[in-house]
Amino acid sequence: MQKFLLIIGVAILAIALGSTLYSKRVALPEPAAMVAVPVAETGPVTVAFELADLDGNRRSFSEWDGKHRIVNFWATWCAPCRREIPLLKAFQEQHGADGFQVIGIAVEFREPVIAYAENAQFNYPILAGEQDAMAVAESSGISFVGLPFTMVVSRDGTLIGAHMGEIHQEHLDNFVDVLGQLDRGELDPAGAREALRLL
Repeated sequence: MQKFLLIIGVAILAIALGSTLYSKRVALPEPAAMVAVPVAETGPVTVAFELADLDGNRRSFSEWDGKHRIVNFWATWCAPCRREIPLLKAFQEQHGADGFQVIGIAVEFREPVIAYAENAQFNYPILAGEQDAMAVAESSGISFVGLPFTMVVSRDGTLIGAHMGEIHQEHLDNFVDVLGQLDRGELDPAGAREALRLL
């Protein structure tokens, strides 16, 4: 009888705790939501940073100046992040010669990323940095709220847009379309930012 009462008591406690946690949950952005970068008050934001690659070499973001950059923040423990990788590899294969560069930034220690990369066979550079990686996003004026997270940066290093949540093919197609309009002079940087914000 005591064992039965103990089980009932534990169940009631678990239900009460679950209800409390549920009532205090924090709403996060929708996975497919585009977010506006805060450039209206401060002017255009230029992205600049250095992070170590998987060999421990410091790499500067300016190394890829002259290319439109899709900067993807991810982690090995993040399932949506892992789902994006084949898509980003295909994008790099298809659009690399057109002046696009995917750059992966792992928000964790290098060791698990190195182990994961052995099987993932990335065709784009992977940088890692845990806290340093989060600081890259925050230095661009964007609050880091979770993974995956992707920044869109134009050829001159100007932040054009950001995407919270998993990237899908339609997002990449939109990036190519808007950045193509920027290249052709059909949009200026402010117009490109607005176009991505509205997607």
